[in-house]
Amino acid sequence: MLLRSAAAAALLAAGGCAGGDEDEVTFFFQARPEEARARLLIIDEFHRRRPDIRIRTIMSGPDPLQQMLTYCAGGKCPDVLMAWELLYAGLADRGVLADLGEFLDRDPAYADRLRADGYAPLRDTFTWNGGQYALPEQWSGVFLYYNRKLLAEAGIRPPVRWSDAWGFSEFLTAAQALTHRDADGHTSQWGFVDAWVPYFSAACFGMNNGAEWFSPPVRPVRTNIGDPRFTEGLQFYADLAVRHRVAPSVGDRQSVSAQDLFRGGKAAMLLGGHWLYSEFTGREDLDFDVTVLPVGPHGGPGAITDVGSTGLAIAAASPRREQAWEFVKFATGPEGQALIAASGLFVPVLRSAMASPGFTAAHSAVRNLEVFTEGPAHSRQLAVTPRWGKVESLLERGCNRVLRGAAQADSLAGQTAKDIDEVLGAAV
Repeated sequence: MLLRSAAAAALLAAGGCAGGDEDEVTFFFQARPEEARARLLIIDEFHRRRPDIRIRTIMSGPDPLQQMLTYCAGGKCPDVLMAWELLYAGLADRGVLADLGEFLDRDPAYADRLRADGYAPLRDTFTWNGGQYALPEQWSGVFLYYNRKLLAEAGIRPPVRWSDAWGFSEFLTAAQALTHRDADGHTSQWGFVDAWVPYFSAACFGMNNGAEWFSPPVRPVRTNIGDPRFTEGLQFYADLAVRHRVAPSVGDRQSVSAQDLFRGGKAAMLLGGHWLYSEFTGREDLDFDVTVLPVGPHGGPGAITDVGSTGLAIAAASPRREQAWEFVKFATGPEGQALIAASGLFVPVLRSAMASPGFTAAHSAVRNLEVFTEGPAHSRQLAVTPRWGKVESLLERGCNRVLRGAAQADSLAGQTAKDIDEVLGAAV
């Protein structure tokens, strides 16, 4: 039985607190209900192998970073914490997280195995000031879902590999052919919709035109938002809605979700991550597959995507660091990743788990499995900085003006870029 007691079920529903039995290892994470059940499966298997170590889950609320800071400031920091690509650096900088290098150095054979079986872009995302402050536990990235029937009817054959991406012009031509309007100009089918954060998506288009968003991506000292290659990619993304009308406008997005449009056959292509896979499987009226993001004239070879990874970290102040490490080692190692692979809810972070029959069986809905299996190797960090909160507010304000059509992308090279660079400079 997955949930061992009514108390465990109640904890998942209510969110839990950081108090409790002093002998328990507390595990703080954020997940949808079905994702929480997958993590509980890992906990159950860990408990079967290590009955001497008990794990108690603490579910995150809507603001996990603030919740963790509150717990830790009050002396009740959970032992194991989920680490987000864009958020963990602030915790590492404050001394909240332990350097896992301490544990990896004790077991060099295991560390070497993990390094050989894993993916450098994911592992390096959680490297801060020379320390390894988390180990990756799952990959999501972003890519394109597409409706097989709609593309086949239009005579469109999408790429199947990261190394064989559409160019921007090819992607636009496909999106135009897949956008249908009635005699009154009402859109009955969109060529492209976006289920992610729009200015993050726009940044991926900029990165796929040959420019990093920030330099360097980990502990950046400047933004490249004004780089002509980046602004060209960002503008191309904005123009899909503003100029070409093959994607919903900002106003359109407020009335109906991208997922609903895609599920209902009203959108042919959708940008999103693996977190949507379970929402689209098992529907008789939706035959879908996946392909990669398009590449601009200055990008390539091949497409890239966001790291999109979460990791597992250990609280520096935890009195149960050794027990916590045994759980982190299990969850991010071959045994835990095999369970991740077979769940169908996550993409594992080890090549061995990716090649397992369980992963293939859990993803039988797609034919282009290489989009998942090769995704981690084609991932790039967006930005890892303890100042991300302040940077993001500036990005959102500047980029959203472009996405609404109120400004051109090259305008971001001025005050927006200067303000972001000042914030980043203060973090160095």
